[in-house]
Amino acid sequence: MPIVKVIEVIASSKKGFDDAVESAVKEVSKTVRNIDSVYVKDMKVHVKDGKISTWGVVCKVSFRVDD
Repeated sequence: MPIVKVIEVIASSKKGFDDAVESAVKEVSKTVRNIDSVYVKDMKVHVKDGKISTWGVVCKVSFRVDD
């Protein structure tokens, strides 16, 4: 039976939430193999001068641990 590990990461984007999640997956993929899923735990935006400046996400990334 495979073991699944979960890590929590924070990512941001100047384009939107989708891009922030893509950025999280891209960055984690550099050092983690066997990613199965990403759960978006929280979402937020930063506002500057009355406009959204960045979108941020807190993600839980699940991946299978090698035998």
